[in-house]
This record gives sequence, C-alpha cells and structure tokens, in this order.
Amino acid sequence: MPKHANPGFTRFTRTHKLSAAGVAAAGAAALVFSLVPGADAEQGASSSQASAAENINIKPVAFSEVATAVKSQQATVAKQASETAAQAKAEAAAAKKAAAVKAAKARAAAAAKVKAEKARKAKLAASRSAARPAAPKPAKKIYANNLDGWIRESLDVMAKKGIPGSYNGIYRNIIRESSGNPMAINLWDINAQNGIPSKGLLQVIDPTFKTWHVEGTSWNIYDPVANITAACNYAADKYGSMDNVNSAY
Repeated sequence: MPKHANPGFTRFTRTHKLSAAGVAAAGAAALVFSLVPGADAEQGASSSQASAAENINIKPVAFSEVATAVKSQQATVAKQASETAAQAKAEAAAAKKAAAVKAAKARAAAAAKVKAEKARKAKLAASRSAARPAAPKPAKKIYANNLDGWIRESLDVMAKKGIPGSYNGIYRNIIRESSGNPMAINLWDINAQNGIPSKGLLQVIDPTFKTWHVEGTSWNIYDPVANITAACNYAADKYGSMDNVNSAY
C-alpha cells in the first residue's frame, strides 16, 4: 500500500529528473559559448553597437520633424481661425449695413407715402372747391305791391327784429283803421285837433312813428311797410302784440 505524500511537496518521477538534467546541461553550454570570444561574438557586438548608434542619431531627427509639423499645423489652424473670424466680422458688418439701408429705404418709403397722401388730399380738396361753385346769394325777395305784399314784407322785417305779430292781427287792424289805404289821414279826431293827425295804414301820428321807427325801413310815414312795422313795434311795447289791439290804440 503506497504512502501518501506530504502536503506542499511534489514527488518527482524518473522522467522528471532526466528532463531537468537535460535543461541544466543546455544552459551550461550556452553560458560557456557566450563567454568564449570569437568572430561571431565580435560581429554580433559590432552589429549591436551600430544599431544603437543608428537609433541615437534617428530619434532627434524624428522629434524635430514632429515639432515642425505641429508648429505648422498650429499656424495653419490659427490662420484659418483668423480668416474665419475676419469673414464672420465682414459678414456681420455687411448684414448691419444691409439692415441700415433697408431701414432707410423703409423710412423714405413711409415719408413718401405720407407726402403723397397729403398731396392727394390737397388735390382732392382743391378739385372739390373748383367743382363746387360758390353758393349764389339768395335773390332779394320780391313782394307784391299791394296790401298782402306790404303785410308780408313787414312781417319779415319784424321777424328779424324780434317784434311779435301775426298776419291776421295786422290785417284786421289795418282794415279797421284805414280800409287798406296807405295814404289815409284823419283830419277830425283829437290828434288832428292837436295838429298831429293820424296817418297811413295803421293811423300812426308823427311822434309815435319817429319814436318806434324800425331801422331798415323808410322814414316816410306813408310808406306802407314802414308804417305797419313802426305801429306793430309800438303795439308790442304797449299791448304785447298788435294781435291784442281791437280798437283805437
């Protein structure tokens, strides 16, 4: 019955031992060969020295070329960045100038539009003024030269002066006082006895006519319109209106 091996220890067989001996012998032979000088050894040493020298000479050249290439690339990048910045600046300036020109054109167009509108309105106003003739002055009103015309003309004068009275009130009193005769004169009443006879359509005495005469009418007491208007002016002050007079006044 075989014995168990102790933990931590490896048990070598005969084959293992022979292999280890062979490896040791080969290593010793190599060591002896390397220590014995010979042509091959010298040739190997020379080759190694040449390679070392060559490496020493090449490396500085390679670093210099890389540095030059890096500097050149940096210069190119810097130049491109400068050119890009200059181009951007030029484009911004051009855009700003274009915006200013556009704004100026817009202002000019707006001003021209306002000016054109003013000119159009002025032309239209002038055209309307030229096309529209001045309103003709109202023709002077023509009144009939009879009792109806005299009363109507007197009423128009009274309306302008604010004197009250109506057609019927005036007509009624004229018929009673003079029967419509503008040249009528009373030579027998008290006024006549006092030397100031009543005259005209509404039988007015001279002092009353002069006191209540209405501007714009004749100063002739026999003038029909002047006589009616002065009499109505007096009646308005004393009775409120000629319409309120129904007898001698």
